[in-house]
Amino acid sequence: MKTTFTEPDDQADSRQTVTRCAWCKATQGYRDYHDQEWGVPETGEIALFEKLCLESFQSGLSWRTILEKRDNFRRAFHHFNPERVAEFTDQDIELLMQDAGIVRNRAKIVATINNARQLVAMHTNGKCLSELLWSHAPAVDPSETLKAPEAEPRAKSSESTAMSKALKARGFSWVGPVTCYSLMQACGMVNDHARGCFRFDEVARLQAEHAHR
Repeated sequence: MKTTFTEPDDQADSRQTVTRCAWCKATQGYRDYHDQEWGVPETGEIALFEKLCLESFQSGLSWRTILEKRDNFRRAFHHFNPERVAEFTDQDIELLMQDAGIVRNRAKIVATINNARQLVAMHTNGKCLSELLWSHAPAVDPSETLKAPEAEPRAKSSESTAMSKALKARGFSWVGPVTCYSLMQACGMVNDHARGCFRFDEVARLQAEHAHR
């Protein structure tokens, strides 16, 4: 499977090229997400909750579908403020099921509301989502990734399986090992940029900085 592609960099001299992971080539928005967000360490509570919810909605679909609807999701779920989402009622669910701007999957909508309620309960008990999620990040120093051979693409890991179990034990739903691994990729717990991708070294550096804080 081809893991990178090379294209002219429209923002620079036309003779220059940029090599990216192959999955992001479809649209400019996809490339922007890849270039600016994917793999960058994220610890913000609301930002992580949003990523968890969107990865759950992505299950069985392409990430491009979710990314193109992300602004609509943010509007529909009050920018993923857990306190507000936790208050959603059956009437709110019916309204969301009529919203063509999001993925109208009842089970995933109900799971998002449930997960907001579980997060609010965690906060009430002095716990935070960031600490829980990052406790399952691989223990290897990200800087060592530069010395290791390129890993084969995968959909889950022992760490994502452990994360899934921990979330489910706290009442979260629609958070299987594959969803959790996608979250780990998105929020910088692993660096799954292709070795030839121009973002690989920068993301490795950012992850190393985060690991040494």
